[in-house]
Amino acid sequence: MNPIPDESSPVSLSVRREALHKAVAARLRDLIVEGILEPGTRLNERMLCLRLAVSRTPLREAYKVLAAEGLVELLPNRGARVARMSIGDIQCTFEVMSALEGLSGEIACRHITDPEIQQIRALHFEMLACHARRDLPGYYRLNHSIHDAINLAARNPVLTQTYQQINARLQALRFRSNFEHDKWDIAVREHGEMLERLMAREGVRLGDLLRRHVLHKCAVVVDQLRAQADAPLRAI
Repeated sequence: MNPIPDESSPVSLSVRREALHKAVAARLRDLIVEGILEPGTRLNERMLCLRLAVSRTPLREAYKVLAAEGLVELLPNRGARVARMSIGDIQCTFEVMSALEGLSGEIACRHITDPEIQQIRALHFEMLACHARRDLPGYYRLNHSIHDAINLAARNPVLTQTYQQINARLQALRFRSNFEHDKWDIAVREHGEMLERLMAREGVRLGDLLRRHVLHKCAVVVDQLRAQADAPLRAI
């Protein structure tokens, strides 16, 4: 029987370092998704080390994790910056994401269990409470969990891996699609319809709704970005 390593053993130190850089990556991911670190922003190591109370080693390891997800660009000998996508890239990526979301919904309806539906239903009502409070970060975390749960219910590891890789690049954009209250309200109503179709196990109808839901997000984001780009011209 192998002895349990003490906290100062190389194994324990390695585990702690790995857990630390994953925690740093998770915090940076939140800052990017919530728009606190905007696309194109250079990541200042000294400031982030102070803000997150970590050394440069776990911070740089976190950069690598986020670079693999497409959220951060590593600059040779110049640190890193938050990745920026063109409008064309955004439209193409959302188009693929809409297909993956729709496929997830269709397959999930064939495999999902009653307890899984109840879990999603509970997340939905927590999400509604966040919407009522206008707590967008809380709302979005629950929203993300619902979409992930539907995808996982499809019981298709290849679909899940592809879904997660593509979706990671869109999280900040999906978050900002709720900045306008009327668009946010529409998204909430669509989520209510999703739950109804999931509970009825109407795979084709759920898939169609999920595809439209994601394409609506794309349209909102593209309109926002175009308006933002045109704003200086209108101000002249």
